[in-house]
Amino acid sequence: MAFDVDAALRYTVGNDGSDLHLKVGSPPMVRVHGILNPIPGAAELQPEDTQAALMTIMAGSHVDDEFESDGEADLSYSIADVSRFRVNAFRQRGSVSIVCRVIPYQVRTIEDLGLPPVIRALAEERRGIILLTGTTGSGKSTTLAAMIDHINSTRPEHVITLEDPIEYLHKDKRAIINQREVGSDTVSFGRAMRRVLRQDPDVILIGEMRDEETVRTALSAAETGHLVLSTLHTLDATETINRIIDFFPPHLQQQARVMLASTLKGAVSQRLVPTVDGNGRVAASEILVVTGRVEDLILSPTETGKISQVIAEGEYYGMQTFDQSLLKHVQAGAVSEETAMDYASSPHDFKLMLQSAGVRASDIANLNGGGDDDGGGAGPGAPTQPAPQAHPAPQPMPAAPAAGPAPAVRPAPVAEPVPNTQTAPVAQPAPVAQPAPAAQPAPAAQVAPAPQVSPTAAGSPAPQLHAAPAAPQPQEPARAGSVAPPAAS
Repeated sequence: MAFDVDAALRYTVGNDGSDLHLKVGSPPMVRVHGILNPIPGAAELQPEDTQAALMTIMAGSHVDDEFESDGEADLSYSIADVSRFRVNAFRQRGSVSIVCRVIPYQVRTIEDLGLPPVIRALAEERRGIILLTGTTGSGKSTTLAAMIDHINSTRPEHVITLEDPIEYLHKDKRAIINQREVGSDTVSFGRAMRRVLRQDPDVILIGEMRDEETVRTALSAAETGHLVLSTLHTLDATETINRIIDFFPPHLQQQARVMLASTLKGAVSQRLVPTVDGNGRVAASEILVVTGRVEDLILSPTETGKISQVIAEGEYYGMQTFDQSLLKHVQAGAVSEETAMDYASSPHDFKLMLQSAGVRASDIANLNGGGDDDGGGAGPGAPTQPAPQAHPAPQPMPAAPAAGPAPAVRPAPVAEPVPNTQTAPVAQPAPVAQPAPAAQPAPAAQVAPAPQVSPTAAGSPAPQLHAAPAAPQPQEPARAGSVAPPAAS
């Protein structure tokens, strides 16, 4: 029985697959949530199976000659009421292999994808260049399509897309959108970019930055007041900037830095991370928003590496690192800690971030527990329990009734004898003051405030702990009295 490629594609879409792989010697394989699995019950493909599948997919396309001459070709394929597919066919070991990427008819919105709000803010820029980066299969095209759909829904503008091949199909809403496919509608990205400015565009989407000519024309279009969106196969913002500069020869690289610094609005790098339930993936994004500081770092070849630090500290502008994005997914319960550790840019630093976030969460819980006592002394005092320690503090009070030397020795530790002994030599010249015990009634009168200290200590223990060092000032006469018993002994 001949292999039915349409049936395999329907199975892929019906099982929430993202890619279908056809290779001689293996059964058809479907990637679901990032994992390849064979179609149940499918037999191993034979050379005639993949060749027949290629003929079905290429029927009516323009890539027959390209595949014969180059041994590979990109094209698009559609099944009515099912989906569109981006297809790459290539030869390997003398046979044909095919990979089909599912491109849904429906364009998902920024909100549907759960992307950060700053993505919408970038889509609302009127000029400059915005770059979406990541590895193959990281969701760049889906995010770009969502941004174009936002523009299409909110602005009466002219959008031109240059793609190889066309992936998402956009229907005109408030904007008009012309979608051109390399190979059928134009010869190359470079040729199309040379003429695009004559077509009165407001927004230009370039499927991929592939050469110096395309990059230079894109930067020029951004300089002249157009909004340009494009993709690169880079992993983060720093690598993205270096890749753009490396398209130019050395003697033009500083000029390229000036153009990029003045036109770049933002760079979004994506990775798709499996969800905690295993039934999907979420986008973890590093987001760079260009500020004056970032412009300075782009201009300096030796300072570009510091951009990652600026991103980590730029939450106010909507910036975030991959690890910060992963942390948000973990805190939201969308991604497990173990999975996040596997995908983190710096697992060690990410582990510290998790621990720090856990400490902050416990602190917030403690604060919430004592929130009813905010503004009162009892709330902060309750966890530390300083009130029991306030009772030994009034021990100098017994020193008044107990005139004997033994009680006098007890308050000595409370009164911090070290400073007293230091002042004792100064007080020793005044042993004449020993007759002053007759004046002890006066300290007794001064002790009367001391009982007032104990009620306040009972009422607000925490403030009394700080006021205790000030208490010795009225007790200085008592210290003189306390010096007297050792002198008498």
